[in-house]
Amino acid sequence: MTAPIVSVQNLSHRYAKAWAIRDIAFELDKPGIVGLLGSNGAGKSTIMNIMCGVLYPTEGDVEIKGYSIRKQSLQAKREIGFLPQQVPVYPEFTVGEYLRYAAALRRVPDNEIAEAVDQAMVRVDATSFSKRLIGSLSGGMRQRVGIAQAILHDPSLVVMDEPTTGLDPNQVLGVRRLIKEIAEERTVLLSTHILPDVESLCDEIKMIEAGRIVFEGAMEDFANVVRPRSVIARFAAAPSLDDLLAIQGVDGADATGAQRFRLHLDDPDHGAEAIVAASAEHKWGLKELTPERSSLEDVFAELSASGTGG
Repeated sequence: MTAPIVSVQNLSHRYAKAWAIRDIAFELDKPGIVGLLGSNGAGKSTIMNIMCGVLYPTEGDVEIKGYSIRKQSLQAKREIGFLPQQVPVYPEFTVGEYLRYAAALRRVPDNEIAEAVDQAMVRVDATSFSKRLIGSLSGGMRQRVGIAQAILHDPSLVVMDEPTTGLDPNQVLGVRRLIKEIAEERTVLLSTHILPDVESLCDEIKMIEAGRIVFEGAMEDFANVVRPRSVIARFAAAPSLDDLLAIQGVDGADATGAQRFRLHLDDPDHGAEAIVAASAEHKWGLKELTPERSSLEDVFAELSASGTGG
């Protein structure tokens, strides 16, 4: 049986007397982008540092392609690429010099370094500035170099910490496209507070709060954790706003177009039924009644509160 790409096994860690994470367990077994979310201090950095072999866990283990980070650290690290929040580059190196240096650190065989560097630069579209000093590069170019060093040894897992922080909108779009391309062949674990990145990139979500997993599942399931408290209603014969506000359970109403309204409900479970009943009674001709999707900010806040006992 083939080992999963990542197996996190009952992982716990404490600093002094305080537990940073407790009994974290999950597996990643296919290419794609997994978002690691959580508030500041939730335990994300501890998990990433243990996965990358930077921190030795108090309890539990992580296996990368079947290699234990505790017992087979060198083999496990060969399967990992890491892009920290601050890109680990040297401004006095050219891009080519830096990537050759990074390949040597990754123990790429000497006779394979040139090809590995060339392939990585092509992948991140950095060939045109390979001879430029890193210190002269824009933020977006520098981020591409950082991604290149994370993939040049062909890892199975790439861990990225806030990869779009500090980039302008065009650079963000470019880095997002690159991350999606990389994830076609390998697993990407993406830690970020930028929720538009989560929405546009992630296939799955693991959310940590107070050192424990409070949600894991598909992106679409994450977006539906919080019941929406507003619906979009469209009628053949438009009622007045006062008529809509008179419906039991409707505590707000806004016109959004011809015969179309956003209705705010104080009880999502029963408000929709009352709207249907009122429409039938007054012959408004209800054509559409669609729950509005909760924002990711709403979901994040709800899960953060539940994870901390708030």
